[in-house]
Amino acid sequence: MFESLSERLEGAMKTIKGDSKLTEINIAQSIKEIRRALVGADVNYKIAKEFTDKVKDKALGSENVLNSVKPGELMVKIVMDELVDLMGGQSAGINVKGAPAVVLIAGLQGSGKTTFSGKLALHLKEKRKLKPLLVACDVYRPAAIDQLSVLAEQVGVPIFKDPENKNPVEISLAAIKYAMDNKLDVVIVDTAGRLSVDEEMMSEIENIKEAIQPNETLFVVDSMTGQDAVNTASVFNERINYDGVVLTKLDGDTRGGAALSVKYTVGKPIKFISTGEKLETLDIFYPDRMAQRILGMGDIVSFVERAQDQFDEKEAARLEKKIKKNKFDFNDFLSQMAQIKKMGDMKSLMNMIPGMNKVTKNLDIDETAFVKVESIIYSMTPDERTSPELLNMSRKKRIALGCGRDIHEINMFIKNFDQMRKMMHKMSKGGAFNAPPGAAGAKSAGRRR
Repeated sequence: MFESLSERLEGAMKTIKGDSKLTEINIAQSIKEIRRALVGADVNYKIAKEFTDKVKDKALGSENVLNSVKPGELMVKIVMDELVDLMGGQSAGINVKGAPAVVLIAGLQGSGKTTFSGKLALHLKEKRKLKPLLVACDVYRPAAIDQLSVLAEQVGVPIFKDPENKNPVEISLAAIKYAMDNKLDVVIVDTAGRLSVDEEMMSEIENIKEAIQPNETLFVVDSMTGQDAVNTASVFNERINYDGVVLTKLDGDTRGGAALSVKYTVGKPIKFISTGEKLETLDIFYPDRMAQRILGMGDIVSFVERAQDQFDEKEAARLEKKIKKNKFDFNDFLSQMAQIKKMGDMKSLMNMIPGMNKVTKNLDIDETAFVKVESIIYSMTPDERTSPELLNMSRKKRIALGCGRDIHEINMFIKNFDQMRKMMHKMSKGGAFNAPPGAAGAKSAGRRR
């Protein structure tokens, strides 16, 4: 996320890191590079200039202030404060008060509306403890209805659909009545998208909004389209006056212009960001945390929050007892891996840790390592999973055939698992128990490709 922008901003800061104080000359040099970095990230030139003018004014005003602070650090602080302000200042909540509350999802085709609808349903169910209903109102693409049905099943929420009805207004109103009758809390209406902005689409989404009077209207933007996404957001806002923006595909090769420009241009807050296909990878947008990521400082708060979301105190207590008795088995290992996978892809997680963006820049992280480990464990019998000591050579050969792996890989994985189990057992005796252990085995299985 924002790798190119982060690198160029870091380069701009380097121009004054070795200087003893801020001066008009080194500030001007730094400002020039910052403006180039922003324009290169597909930020509108007018916005980039206004941004850098503010940074310049603050920097010049700080020439004789805070002498104990290094010039480079002071400039970073000024840029970060302005980035936070540019992106909205503070997070904006979603209004889901009502009986039921109604959330209307709009956007162009391919922006990620349907996937976001599923993610939002999971977010409201898990984080807000609400009972959502997904509504299939894309009457033009049968595949969209099928996709939403699959997502509803994965999330564990009901779906309202009527494939025979081609009127999205009627479907929406019927869905709201269904939610009221079944005491559901939130109705999430997934509407049709188009390949481009056209009058038919605009009229349709206007009619839906007028009919259902949603608590919240969210516009979903593919952040990989850069400044075009901001322009489209402006057109939509003129017609339906939505309440907030959702940025999707932020894990892709995005230059960041949409995230930096949309609040300034449209005047509506970014409410959520989506960073992958996994349903758990939906985050509330915090301008300060995003500014930290852009400046290469990581986002340790979001990292901890994701970990806490997957943390189960009862499960941790159960595992601790097993580890103390040296009874940690392959089933326990699978459950720990499942928790880690729900947090998101490994590279995105590592980039949340301060300073790790430089380490992961050219690092090829094998995301299939978990799959390899799972295939090995699933090729074991139930007895073998609960009693690793049963694994003799003949059993290992059978497991290797079952998962299509080399016997050497099976031996290496079991050896590493045994070492990890002994280490955790030893640590538990000394009161230094730490979980989760899942990453160690995945790493060992991923070494050989």
